[in-house]
Amino acid sequence: MEKVMRLASEKGVVIFTKSSCCLCYAVNILFKEIGVVPAVYEIDKDPEGREMEKAIRRLGCHAPVPAVFIGGNLVGSTNEVMSLHLSGSLVPLLHQYQSLS
Repeated sequence: MEKVMRLASEKGVVIFTKSSCCLCYAVNILFKEIGVVPAVYEIDKDPEGREMEKAIRRLGCHAPVPAVFIGGNLVGSTNEVMSLHLSGSLVPLLHQYQSLS
């Protein structure tokens, strides 16, 4: 749990993924199109990946990947991110993390 929370707090937007997950890829692309470059951690390539996955579930993320954190807070997985995006609530959450380029 400690590693997940430490990594989730290191950057404004953090996504925990698995390298073979197409929904992880889609969420990552969504953020990039909004102008945010998230920190991406592929937990299947981390020696502590299984423990990280368990920690993400304990935090309340029903699907362990993608697990999206904004400002160190768990937003959720694909369903939660897409719901926020479709309701127009995602961009305001990301405003301070958008690149100016």
